Amino acid sequence: MTCSVKKTLRRGDIRRRPAIFLPALRGRAFWLGLSLAGSLQATPAVIAAPNPIQNDFSDDAVLATLPEVSPNLNSVPKNVDELADEVQQLIGQARETGDPRFLGYAERLLQEWPQADFTDRLRVLRATLAQSLHRFDAARQDLQQVLQTTEQRQQKIQSRLTLANLELVQGRYTEARQHCQALADVYPGLIAASCLAQTEARTGDAESAYRRLQNQLASTSNTDPISRLWAEGTLGDLAAQLGLDSAAVHWGSVLQHAPDDLYTRAQLADWQLQAGNLRATLALTKGYDQVDALAVIRAIALREAGAPEADALTDSLRERFAEAQWRGTLLHQRDFARFQLDIENRPELALKHALANWETQREPLDTRLALRAAQSAGDPSALKRLHQWLAQYDQTDQRYPEAP
Repeated sequence: MTCSVKKTLRRGDIRRRPAIFLPALRGRAFWLGLSLAGSLQATPAVIAAPNPIQNDFSDDAVLATLPEVSPNLNSVPKNVDELADEVQQLIGQARETGDPRFLGYAERLLQEWPQADFTDRLRVLRATLAQSLHRFDAARQDLQQVLQTTEQRQQKIQSRLTLANLELVQGRYTEARQHCQALADVYPGLIAASCLAQTEARTGDAESAYRRLQNQLASTSNTDPISRLWAEGTLGDLAAQLGLDSAAVHWGSVLQHAPDDLYTRAQLADWQLQAGNLRATLALTKGYDQVDALAVIRAIALREAGAPEADALTDSLRERFAEAQWRGTLLHQRDFARFQLDIENRPELALKHALANWETQREPLDTRLALRAAQSAGDPSALKRLHQWLAQYDQTDQRYPEAP
């Protein structure tokens, strides 16, 4: 039997090219290549589960196609800067492609480097990787250590931003606000303003937060394009929370400049699906079947549209999730829970995983799914707990189902 290799590059062949990575708040982590021009990169918001196991193939069948950039893991970086560049590149590749293998490559490189030789930049990158793998406590520990000891402004800014995002993702809004404000003190501008706007919106001030950020974006003419797109993405999140049609406009602007921003693509596809715009949903998800969140959204849209290919994608997802559970690699419980709720019609199982996901990730779409699953499963205790948490922070969202 043979294995087709699409492309294999040596370490030195990996191109150091600039990339635009935007406000993907769910499970994201960032690093700022702040030459103070605002070059920005981020880890994946959405990553696909492994492909289904194949056990029926001929001797000359292609078993796997490797990523476009498959590093030579037998070589060793010459120094800590080369290591950091490679790890950053690999995390960026994971974010751009939705392929989790790049995260595995990055983790192996970090594990093989002596702990005593870790720099602040490596700790920030390790925290970025840990957050991508949902190891939130480990990420928080590395970032807090950098804040306490670093004298590098760039790493201090990156740590603040990543910590602010981590706390937002986990629904720890007091801590998130503190980090956002500290970020604004050392790096004022649209990114810090977006950070504060997200926190305000999740704690009862969504309309004012949207209006203030919109005005700030309109009045800022000489900022870098990354910061402007970051603000556009945040405005999309806030507009969706308020139920405004402008959400699609803001997210569409982001995708026009960064079509590989998987988080924004998933947000907009979900928005269009909820609005019943199946054609737009299918257009946004076409070609992304290996990205769990987008594939699940597409499967739902195909089923609702009565498309003949709906069954094939559903079967593929069913096998993929089963394998991920068997291997213990089911990182994205929200996607699995939504598949169980909206495709398999198993609300009790969906609720189990939606709540497990909600324990660590409390983005609006995580909360919405938990609410929907609790209603569908008829679980009043789960509903009570969710609504008590929402009331604690005065959080409202037009995408949430109405209380029964």
